[in-house]
Amino acid sequence: MASVVLSGDTSGTITIAAPAVSGSNTQTLVATTGTLAPIVSGTAVTASGTSVDFTGIPSWVKRITVMFNGVSTSGTSLPLIQLGDSGGFEITGYISTSVQLAAGNNLDTSTAGFVIRSAGAANILSGSVIIETISENAWVSHHVLKQSTTAVITGGGDKTLSGTLDRVRVTTVNGTDTFDAGTINILYE
Repeated sequence: MASVVLSGDTSGTITIAAPAVSGSNTQTLVATTGTLAPIVSGTAVTASGTSVDFTGIPSWVKRITVMFNGVSTSGTSLPLIQLGDSGGFEITGYISTSVQLAAGNNLDTSTAGFVIRSAGAANILSGSVIIETISENAWVSHHVLKQSTTAVITGGGDKTLSGTLDRVRVTTVNGTDTFDAGTINILYE
């Protein structure tokens, strides 16, 4: 197998290897300026306590995916995602809507974070919330999650931070219900 090794200016290398199949393969890079950044996975954590925080998010990040697998809470307060910067988590100024698509559709809104419509201790969430920067410190979100086996939850929102995003918190609207099952993780790019 043929390969090409690119050395960095100060340290490190990148190895590009051809696939082990016959024929030619072409990868064309687009002409642009900027930094090619990888998709980075956080560390999956068991959902517990009143909030799950992901900190140390690099300043170059443009998209964050918050992933839920079998997550539930101890009470009926709705799950909420809050963004933060070096000054801490911001708890006001969000415009957020989430709807539960099932018999008797239910709609909720929040100005305290990106709300996820799923009330009830027995509800189990799996799915993801995508949070993307639209300009400087302005962020938008959209989400699709499965609630137990009976409903789909979808919605979106927006928030402008006072500084550069470096943290994400998953909590509940009342801030006191606890997570009692499941796993939460993030991807950022």
